[in-house]
Amino acid sequence: MSTSTRYQQVIDDLVTANRILARFGVLDGFGHVSVRHPDNPAHFLLSRSLAPELVTAQDIMEFDETSETAAADGRKPYLERYIHGEIYRARPDVQAIVHSHSPSVIPYAGSNVRLRPIYHMAGFLGAGAPVFDIRCCFGHTDMLVRNRDHGRELAQTLGQSKVSLMRGHGFVAVGGDIPVAVYRAIYTEMNASLQQKAIGLNGEITYLSDEEAALADDMMAGVMNRPWELWKKQASGQA
Repeated sequence: MSTSTRYQQVIDDLVTANRILARFGVLDGFGHVSVRHPDNPAHFLLSRSLAPELVTAQDIMEFDETSETAAADGRKPYLERYIHGEIYRARPDVQAIVHSHSPSVIPYAGSNVRLRPIYHMAGFLGAGAPVFDIRCCFGHTDMLVRNRDHGRELAQTLGQSKVSLMRGHGFVAVGGDIPVAVYRAIYTEMNASLQQKAIGLNGEITYLSDEEAALADDMMAGVMNRPWELWKKQASGQA
């Protein structure tokens, strides 16, 4: 695949990811998804400030290692682009990132109940998603990740995990490519909803063990193309 063809495919997948996540309610008028630049790993691609469902290829902007526009571009970027830039800096293995405010996840970010995998589709949650609390580092804020220092602390909380919650805000999900990051974002929301239902039964809950979670995550990595192709059709209105 030529460089130009690979770049165009990444752009197409990024636009599709925005549409898929909007369709599933993981993103609404807010939230965003990015991808590491395929030809310059220090840079990343992210839409201009726009509701995800409206994103087109023409809306994609390129950002450098400081999360600033890589070229003269007068369009308004997302304020929280530092989420993406600092995670990419800290995690060379990460190729795509989703930031979401999906409702089922929020209670876990604001309570002492940890979000843990209750079924095999969410094995990527491992022993439980860590929680980033911006107040611990920066005092009272509007909860937004507005600069590199904020983003750096979020990346540190994420560590080597695949999902980090954000108190009073939402969560981030990362992956080795766009389909994996999208999958993890969708199933973070689904697992949160199912876990809440299980808690409501007022009985003892059996979560996946660390070993079960790791094995399930490895298994799912091998079939990622199946949901991705379906979601692409659904997002385009063909299914």
